[in-house]
Amino acid sequence: MNEVLKTFLSMSASGGLLILVLLLGERLLKDKISRQWQYYIWIVVVLRLLLPFGPEVSLMGKAYQAVDQAISQAALLPPQLQFPLNAPGGNLTSAVGVEQRNKTVSSLSDDAAAARLVQDIGTMLINYIWLVWLVVALGLLIRKITIYQDFIRYIKAGLTPVSDIGRLDQLSIVAEQSGIKKPMELCVNPLVSSPLLIGFFHPCIVLPGADIPEKDLRYIILHELAHYKRRDMFYKWLVQVTVCLHWFNPLVHLMSREIAKACEFSCDEAVLAKMESGSVQDYGKTLLDAMAGVGRYKENLGTVTLSGNKKLLKERIKAIMNFKRKSTAIRFLTGVLTLCVVFGAAFVGVYPVAAAVDHTADKAQMAVDKIPAQGNTGTSGKDYAVQAEQYYQADSLPLFEITFPRLDENIQKKWLERLYTDGDCSFFSVAVRGLDENSSLFTDFAEKVYAAGDMAFFSILTDCMDDAELELWLDRALEDGNRAFQSILFDKLNRGGEFDELKEKQEKEWAEAQAAEYQAVGVAMDGKDYYYQGQLVNIFLDIRPNQAFYTLNMNPKGTVNIKIVRDTNNKITDVAYMTEAEVIELLGDADEPDK
Repeated sequence: MNEVLKTFLSMSASGGLLILVLLLGERLLKDKISRQWQYYIWIVVVLRLLLPFGPEVSLMGKAYQAVDQAISQAALLPPQLQFPLNAPGGNLTSAVGVEQRNKTVSSLSDDAAAARLVQDIGTMLINYIWLVWLVVALGLLIRKITIYQDFIRYIKAGLTPVSDIGRLDQLSIVAEQSGIKKPMELCVNPLVSSPLLIGFFHPCIVLPGADIPEKDLRYIILHELAHYKRRDMFYKWLVQVTVCLHWFNPLVHLMSREIAKACEFSCDEAVLAKMESGSVQDYGKTLLDAMAGVGRYKENLGTVTLSGNKKLLKERIKAIMNFKRKSTAIRFLTGVLTLCVVFGAAFVGVYPVAAAVDHTADKAQMAVDKIPAQGNTGTSGKDYAVQAEQYYQADSLPLFEITFPRLDENIQKKWLERLYTDGDCSFFSVAVRGLDENSSLFTDFAEKVYAAGDMAFFSILTDCMDDAELELWLDRALEDGNRAFQSILFDKLNRGGEFDELKEKQEKEWAEAQAAEYQAVGVAMDGKDYYYQGQLVNIFLDIRPNQAFYTLNMNPKGTVNIKIVRDTNNKITDVAYMTEAEVIELLGDADEPDK
């Protein structure tokens, strides 16, 4: 699974655990602690859901470690390999003949191939499941943004600015008392159900009607300005982004509804905290009057309203009527609870990305350890050879890598020859790394692949060479003029710059030697143009015997066609004019119609 998605899932799980704890605490302490605290404490959970912070050792890290270990133990080997090779009645080397053993291995190979296919399909689905998560998350976010934009356009289309100087002055006075210096618009739209605030950077209070009593208008303005001052719209959209990213987690959707409800309760509390005790009932009446209005358009998730949910009306009125300023002891309690939630969020933690390394080799070692060991069950070299064959047929590279060092040197040599013949670089690479440090097979196969010019296999072998041995091979490649192998060896020695300089020097020397060789037989060079006996050459051909390259130059302005004649030692013996038949054979008949 993609490690980023695995970390994100752990964030969702740890955030879900915190959501459950806070919901339980809310049921127990709802009327005892501040509503504003109940609103803002959710920010800790939102940050837990969005940021992969946490200590190296955490609850979620331990949980994922335990799950990984359980999965590893349950699926260490493919089904066809999960049996004791030397169990009674299953001894492949003594209880059955060679023919029967070969049939068994063939059957295991077929089963391994089928299991491998299923495993590959499952792995592909797991590796790309993050795309499904991301596409759904982006789709939900785009949908929410589009709905909000449609709502804002609809509301603005029906807006009528309030021109009553008295009401505008009242808005300015209340805004100044609330410490808000940014200009605030006041408009009317009869389509809204209750007063609301729109606009992130250009705030506007929208009223459902212009005939609101002066006292009610003051409470409405206080409520909406409290939303603006607390940046509730930004908070709401942060929650919506979180919901989109964690769309698969039902607890996150539940958290979103709880935050929306707590937003209004905390805003009521913030307004009441600035009022005199005798104004509480008037504020409650304003809330009731606002709910009595009927609009044709439901408020959108991106706005903040005076009263957007009639189901909460009774509970809000009850909370308003029972409002009391919290004592110092309650404030101290909320401070302690805040620290507990913050430390709890850190303790729960996430799946550590830094620790998400490839444990394939460790799991493979555990798998091989489950196979009867040589010391206590009498496992022989033949058994290890059978295991290596099974793992190679099953394309199980980690298990083959663990088993190969247990083979004796003769069998290792046969395997290296087989892998080299098959052209299997990946298995050849792990086999080479499994050789004993002083094994002569390194030198034997280095000589073999160097002579054959197999750069890929030679590069694999150089990974196991020290600098001294690499220098010896480099000297040999320089002496042989083998530029391809020079490139590999210079790179392994981290001296790529020297190779570039050497290559440039060799090319220059070769070009100069070639020009001198041509000049000796009467062929002059001027840039890319060739001249022979004072005439510009049209076709110039120089084929070098026993070498993999030749020189062919064409200049349409030329008047003669010539070829260089060389002996078996690659020495120029003559320059000859090309016949028309040779030109046709070289280039084809230009007048021949296409077939």
